[in-house]
Amino acid sequence: MTDNTTPEREELPAYLHGRGAQINTPNRFLKNKLVREHIEGIDDWTEAHPATQYIEQQAKSIVNKIESPDIGMFYSMNPYAGCEHGCIYCYARNAHEYLGYSAGLDFERKIIVKTNAPQLLRKFLSHPKWVCMPISISGNTDCYQPAEQQYRLTRGLLEVCNAFNQPVGMITKNAGMLRDKDLLQEMAAKKLISILVSITSLDEDLRRVMEPRTTTARQRLRLINELSKSGVRMGVMLGPMIPGLNEHELQRIMKAAADNGASFTAYTFIRLNGAIKLLFHDWLYKNFPDRADKVWHLIEQSHDGKVNDSRWGVRMRGEGPIAQLVAQQYKKYGERYGMNAERWGLDTSKFRRPGGQASLFD
Repeated sequence: MTDNTTPEREELPAYLHGRGAQINTPNRFLKNKLVREHIEGIDDWTEAHPATQYIEQQAKSIVNKIESPDIGMFYSMNPYAGCEHGCIYCYARNAHEYLGYSAGLDFERKIIVKTNAPQLLRKFLSHPKWVCMPISISGNTDCYQPAEQQYRLTRGLLEVCNAFNQPVGMITKNAGMLRDKDLLQEMAAKKLISILVSITSLDEDLRRVMEPRTTTARQRLRLINELSKSGVRMGVMLGPMIPGLNEHELQRIMKAAADNGASFTAYTFIRLNGAIKLLFHDWLYKNFPDRADKVWHLIEQSHDGKVNDSRWGVRMRGEGPIAQLVAQQYKKYGERYGMNAERWGLDTSKFRRPGGQASLFD
């Protein structure tokens, strides 16, 4: 069985270096769209601004309850929507359509900044009905993307969590996290923090086109090393594993992470849901024309003839020979390098509301 809805590729006059997506896919929620009918320029046409735009907003809420049973988290918060890192495979791209933008280039260069995120979190944790459970920071987009260097919202969220002794899990692929080393170390001493660093490839040529505005794998390993030496529990996220592109690197990534102090792991298998299917297909054939057909068909073989599977428990693991091989290697090398051996959990018993109920109105 094969996927009969393989998208037609849109050819652009030049490759947009420094961006993952090369096109803006249509927003499924919008009735109208802007198109260029005549390449000769007969129509009025305004090209999208090529630079990243930070769009500041006052959000109404910051903590979201996670309903998906196979995510491994119950609550998440994201100070930014959209992500300048530009990872072509990112599942969060589809969420940008709810904001009226495209999952393609818009996702990378129209970044929503929730300027009141720390205040919203303080109000949320101060509510008497909150029963402390771990909250994930970066359940959607990377909280240490370039915008953080200017806005420091993630730092603000961590300061609130530290004041309340609210435990958090974090995931990032940006070594900018080291700016908050002091705070992370303090929270780690109270067993309030656990961090996954995402490493998809040790091949810099692949990283440069697949995750164009992220830091290098070497810098991510340095992040694991420095924070683990500071007493922070560090792990590595391997994924998504993409057959024909990076799945053969699983062992090398896991060993490198273990050598630098990582003690636990997680992984996902590539799935191309929603607009990501069109974006990835376009990107794949532009960057790897020599093996694009092979990679695409291997992904199809791992999702029952499609490139996406929405079934809980299967969608992020895949099935079939390639997906099974990745799962077997993940287990084998995890055991070999002593990963996931400890029984460990974030401490919810220390939670407190500083300043009493008055904090609810801060």
